[in-house]
Amino acid sequence: MSSRHRRGIARWGFCWFLWGFWRIGAACPTSCTCSATRISCTDQVAGLSAFPVLQSDINKEDIEEIYIANQGRFYTMDDNDLKFYLNLRNLTVTDTQLASISPNAFVNNAKLHYLNLKDNKLPALSWRTFHNLNLSHLILTGNPLRCSCENMWIRQWQGPESENQDLHCVEEGGGTKLLSQSTPPDCIPPTATVSPSNITQMAGSDVTVTCRATGAPVPKLAWNTSILATASEQEDASELQSRLILSNLSFVDNGREITCSAENMAGLTEASAFLNIQFPASILQLLDPIPDHHWCIPFTMVGNPKPQLQWLHDGELIPDHEYIWTKIHDSTNNEYNGCLQLQTPTHLNNGQYTLQAKNAYGEDEKTVSAVFMDPIDEDVGTVTPPPEHEDSVAAYVVVGIAAVAFTGFVLMVVILKFEKISKFCLKGCSSGISNDDDSASPLHHVSNGNNTPSSSEMGADAVMIGMTKIPVIENPQYFRSTGAMLKSHTFVQHIKRHNIVLKRELGEGAFGKVFLAECYNLSPNQEKILVAVKTLKEASENGRTDFQREAELLTNLQHEHIVTFYGVCVEAEPLIMVFEYMKHGDLNKFLRAHGPDAVLMEGQHCMQVELTQPQMLHIAQQIAAGMVYLASQHFVHRDLATRNCLVGENLLVKIGDFGMSRDVYSTDYYRVGGHTMLPIRWMPPESIMYRKFTTESDVWSLGVVLWEIFTYGKQPWYQLSNNEVIECITQGRVLQRPRPCPKEVYDLMLGCWQREPHMRLNIKEIHTLLQNLSLWTYSALETRVEILVLFCSDVKTMKCCYGPLLLLPCCSFMKNFESRGQLCTYSAAQEKWC
Repeated sequence: MSSRHRRGIARWGFCWFLWGFWRIGAACPTSCTCSATRISCTDQVAGLSAFPVLQSDINKEDIEEIYIANQGRFYTMDDNDLKFYLNLRNLTVTDTQLASISPNAFVNNAKLHYLNLKDNKLPALSWRTFHNLNLSHLILTGNPLRCSCENMWIRQWQGPESENQDLHCVEEGGGTKLLSQSTPPDCIPPTATVSPSNITQMAGSDVTVTCRATGAPVPKLAWNTSILATASEQEDASELQSRLILSNLSFVDNGREITCSAENMAGLTEASAFLNIQFPASILQLLDPIPDHHWCIPFTMVGNPKPQLQWLHDGELIPDHEYIWTKIHDSTNNEYNGCLQLQTPTHLNNGQYTLQAKNAYGEDEKTVSAVFMDPIDEDVGTVTPPPEHEDSVAAYVVVGIAAVAFTGFVLMVVILKFEKISKFCLKGCSSGISNDDDSASPLHHVSNGNNTPSSSEMGADAVMIGMTKIPVIENPQYFRSTGAMLKSHTFVQHIKRHNIVLKRELGEGAFGKVFLAECYNLSPNQEKILVAVKTLKEASENGRTDFQREAELLTNLQHEHIVTFYGVCVEAEPLIMVFEYMKHGDLNKFLRAHGPDAVLMEGQHCMQVELTQPQMLHIAQQIAAGMVYLASQHFVHRDLATRNCLVGENLLVKIGDFGMSRDVYSTDYYRVGGHTMLPIRWMPPESIMYRKFTTESDVWSLGVVLWEIFTYGKQPWYQLSNNEVIECITQGRVLQRPRPCPKEVYDLMLGCWQREPHMRLNIKEIHTLLQNLSLWTYSALETRVEILVLFCSDVKTMKCCYGPLLLLPCCSFMKNFESRGQLCTYSAAQEKWC
């Protein structure tokens, strides 16, 4: 903005200020000075003959203080003088000729709390003038108050200034005395009592209430029945006693009060009777369920005493528990508004809901129909057996055809055996593995948005999820050749059998077993290293082809957060793949072992340190980094879950899948038709309904992985069956925020779970957000940790920060120290590298 422009704005602002000040001044009376909130009238020359009134209605409501002093012609304040000053808080009228104030002078000034009427000519003040005010200060000294009954209320006034004021009054003879010592004849402040004071009757009854009063002069009795719905009639038995007859009590008046007032010139008093009207329970409305934070079946009921509630679902009593409970949101003396709250209801919760309300005087019930989910077809995914044929001749024909086909199949296998030799097979190697158990890649190449399986997939029989081949419904999207996607120059390292020494079995999957082994001559810097060895049970021709393709694919995938593939051993059966060994096993078990429920895990004998929020973020951003790499290589994982991630030293996490998870974590998979196993709890709607797997479906799975991390490895939708999970996901429901999960991370999860794939977060965005959150968390912990972590991009540039132990990666640091890809820590307490 230019300086010229700024000067122009300043001039306009100054002009507006002057114009506003001029308007206030123009509206102000001639003997007064005015500001936006205050009027002060002290000019004796011009003088006031009436209460000052601004000429403009715009400014009157802004006035909070009025000060009037030294006015020799100011005599009275009437009903209209103050009616426009609605926000008046302080009023001072002193050293004037003020001699009278009307009873309704302050009726519009409910905010007035300071009133100074010192040194005026007031002989009397009625309590009615100040009855509606909540005054903190009332100053009356210097006024010629009469020692009459009409001023006796002043000495009973309980303001903070009343005890300190030296108030005198003028007697009939002209003498003065302290107002507190004045006792005018026939002047007794009124009293009132009501009987009965607590009326407990049934609705529809009649009742009579009596009010008795004392005082002098004789007080006037009055009943306030304006708020009652019940018909009433007043009878005056005498001057000091009045009866109120209530006919056909209405339940609407329950909890209300009937007020009897007694007043004379000495003051006012009130007494009340409380109405406790009892009536039967009644349900006014029971509405259809509405989705809110939880599902809610709204209801409104009345009753006194308060009704007891119970719910029935299809005739069965529903007790309150963690997922279904009754909640009263709002209540009055008569009416209760609430909901039957249902957390994550499924089709099993569909049906008739009956609300029963009951108290000592009656009961009521209403029923509403609720449909939370469409019923699930239990026959989905099952195979219908073929009808039995009673014609024995047809059976013989079938057997004959089968025998001929089998003979032809055997001849074809023999021919292929001698004509085709795999480039992985040495002389004399044989094959003999069935198609059902051959291995396939855990990762799948994407070309133009389409998924491409291995060459061994037979038509519509199979699709690859993770490292296990499962049969699914035919979808042409899966069955396209990927030979062109693999690099033509890929070289798979061959490892000699005698260099592999098996140590112990780690697990078993459909393909075979996984062993912990020592591998010699694999690294030039180490004589031997620990590796994980994956074996195949048998090897058919197709199985060998898949084995070759998977080895080539894994050789091409090289990233710090993808489990390293070292090579193969094909000298003899079983065929072997050699992978990096991750010491702490799969991430799911690791999370459970380092969570609040670790003691419940089988074989957990010692207490593990619970994972912190920064460590969880560190794990999450490593998995996201691996997925960014896979997406850049146009590969889709299809089975991303914590059970398929591995944990190594120093909280290093890598994506990998040896295919064991379908046995160890069988409850995580949904079996369709007896063979197909789908990880539906990690799958988006399009993958469940159409078997469509893309990078966007991996993003959905990554959101579920984040949920797993922040629940310490809980199973998603653990409270629901597989059928219920399918219904939840396809109808647009998502997992709830875990307790230890920051809002920012849950917002990220929601970004992964958008129903439309193109609306989901990009995998690079997710990785960047997690990195930023992780760094922010480290910064927040600076003053709470004792470990100094140094990390730098090279030896010359060094950057230091404080953070939890084993969290920040480094490349190289200090003098001749190299630690590429590891975590470098320094203990400030021990002053040494650790």
